[in-house]
Amino acid sequence: MALLELKGVTKRFGGIVAVKDISFALEQNEIVGLIGPNGAGKTTIFNLITGVYKVTGGKIFFDGKDITDLDPVSIVKCGIARTFQNIRLFNKLSVIENIRTVLFREADYNMVEALFRSPKVTKIEKQLVEKAMEYLKVVELEEYANYRADSLPYGLQRKLEIARALALKPRLLLLDEPAAGMNPEESLMLVDLIRKVKERYNLTIILIEHHMDVVMELCPRIIVINFGEMLIDGTKEEVQSDPRVLKAYLGEEYTYVKG
Repeated sequence: MALLELKGVTKRFGGIVAVKDISFALEQNEIVGLIGPNGAGKTTIFNLITGVYKVTGGKIFFDGKDITDLDPVSIVKCGIARTFQNIRLFNKLSVIENIRTVLFREADYNMVEALFRSPKVTKIEKQLVEKAMEYLKVVELEEYANYRADSLPYGLQRKLEIARALALKPRLLLLDEPAAGMNPEESLMLVDLIRKVKERYNLTIILIEHHMDVVMELCPRIIVINFGEMLIDGTKEEVQSDPRVLKAYLGEEYTYVKG
């Protein structure tokens, strides 16, 4: 049984069809690239999977459960987390507080206990700090734990957003242009990080990315869409040689050299 399956998913905004009859499935532990020109409908697909938008037609299943009509919070509880094309951090909070805000859902105490700072509260909050630091260590941000989030360089903010998504303990992670704004060296480091978190947390990952070196290094399978419709769902070798993809997105002179 597929972990995630889209069946004939369509999204209309008035008379505009943003996504049309998209179908694909992901197995556990896959990492799949979702690419296409700007405006192709990639982020719309993420928004449909995570319940930000409601589908106009079709169905979405996660681990065999129909999640088509669930709200975003319920979908997160199912085990789906995401990052955003435009970074969405709590900018005025510290780096570690950005992670703790996610972990507070695990805090097993009530308002009265919190008000009087009972020993139980002190113990739980210490545990949450320790867990938050573990996630920061995974993305190599532990030395920035007490910095304000908006004081971090852009690339480190991207890492923090990934750490915060991991703190939700997802089974499926949606990464929306994680390498945006990064230089080539930072992009290569991101590739290593994504590989590391995939293996450490046993994740299935869908990656939207315009840095084709990142996509080709990470994704054995790539889905290409254009004008909201599927062009191809195949191996990276098939995608690199498909004339429709070369014409619509990669460019007819495209070549990829590993490393």
